[in-house]
Amino acid sequence: MSIGKELKGKKIVVWPVYIDEIVSRSSGRRIPKSKAVRKPTIDEIKNAAELLGLNPQIEEKSYPREWWDYRVRVLVDKVAPKRRILEQIASKILELRGKSKPHS
Repeated sequence: MSIGKELKGKKIVVWPVYIDEIVSRSSGRRIPKSKAVRKPTIDEIKNAAELLGLNPQIEEKSYPREWWDYRVRVLVDKVAPKRRILEQIASKILELRGKSKPHS
């Protein structure tokens, strides 16, 4: 299922690069490095989104900046601004990994 007019404004797309601390802002990271996680997996994103009550759905799609490379994305309910949702997912992944970011 792709995002159509019926889902516009209700779902957001989460690509792993959006919350990956090793990806630069210009390459696609959407949150501050201090809040990002190293190499998040689709399963980690899905599990974190489930625990946050965001009703995640996995889709097989190509990341637009690397359309030639097979990728998977997660759709989640839009219950807050996108950046806040991405930060919450990254924070939950760190919590599940048993780590916390040092405060800078």
